[in-house]
Amino acid sequence: MMTVGLVGAGHMGAGLGWALRQGGHSVVTTLAGRSVRTARMVAEAELTTLPDLTAVVEAADVLLVVTPPAAAEAAGAEIVATSADARPLVVDLNAIAPSTVERMAATLGSAGFDLVDGAISGPPPTVRPGARIFLSGPAADTVAGLSWRHVEPVVVGEAVGAASAVKMCTASVYKGVTAVLTQALRTAVRHGVERTVLADLAEDGYEPTRQIAVAATKAWRFVPEMRQIATTQREAGLPGELFEAMALVYEELARTDLAAHDPETIDVTTERVLASLRPV
Repeated sequence: MMTVGLVGAGHMGAGLGWALRQGGHSVVTTLAGRSVRTARMVAEAELTTLPDLTAVVEAADVLLVVTPPAAAEAAGAEIVATSADARPLVVDLNAIAPSTVERMAATLGSAGFDLVDGAISGPPPTVRPGARIFLSGPAADTVAGLSWRHVEPVVVGEAVGAASAVKMCTASVYKGVTAVLTQALRTAVRHGVERTVLADLAEDGYEPTRQIAVAATKAWRFVPEMRQIATTQREAGLPGELFEAMALVYEELARTDLAAHDPETIDVTTERVLASLRPV
């Protein structure tokens, strides 16, 4: 069984590590510079910790990179900068534009690393089984062939950038809808009609308060992701202004008191969410 390394073992990374460990893989990561929360999730997933990134690169056959979008290229540069002699297959699983992952592939390739482009759709498998991992690139089948549990790998082609394009399109819908709901509810609160708006939305199956609260805990990550989507749309010949505006929505959501909580532990009530969205 291949040894899998993790660069970034937060909520999603630790969840993927757990899914691979369930399949029989040894999964290694480092807690150097990481938070107490990350250490707790790594321990709960029963991952093996090593002293630093160099040790992780040396130990791994496959190296999964799961960082916030804004840190993806820096993570690639850090892998190149290690003193490791090993050259594991690197899998970028970040929510970034195809052009960003292409730059990352060039950086890694200059040091002899091959890159598989990847993207995650769905919550960590420790929260709910069934996340899909889209993969593209010449070695995508190698990653799809890992002993995944509670995760569905989907190979979308041989072009690096194809998997990221999938993510940029699907995230534009999933996170775009949440941003629209957030903006609508904030406007409703401003006009004092929030209860009527919530009741009307519920008639069509929308119950946005928990969706908005959980998004708030991750809004700081969503800001650069919205800008990556805007870049992807501009590079497709489309206007990018819509998702630049979505980034502003998440910037403001990240400043609410909801953002101070963790997605796995936040206690959500309608009253609390409405109070957090009320203009000051």
